Amino acid sequence: MKFSEAVKPISYLKTHASEVIRDVSENQKTLIITHNGEAKVILQDVKVYEKTQESIALLKILALSGKEVRKGKYRPIEKSFANVKNRIDDFKRGQSEVQS
Repeated sequence: MKFSEAVKPISYLKTHASEVIRDVSENQKTLIITHNGEAKVILQDVKVYEKTQESIALLKILALSGKEVRKGKYRPIEKSFANVKNRIDDFKRGQSEVQS
């Protein structure tokens, strides 16, 4: 994103609101709106916003995972898959007992 193209004063937004919203939406843009020469708000396409939020959530999960690994709070993948397999087997056994 080029900030030189993405910064607009609030007066521009007021006079071109429909055009700005259409452009932001169709081109998945992000605009910085200024008021009295200072950046005040961001106008962003909702799809871009959702992608950003998803990325932030994934980064938080990665950070938390890294923290848990550093604390030694993890189990080997083989053990994890064995636990999942056991749960599936237990579930299947429970289902066959219900059907009997």
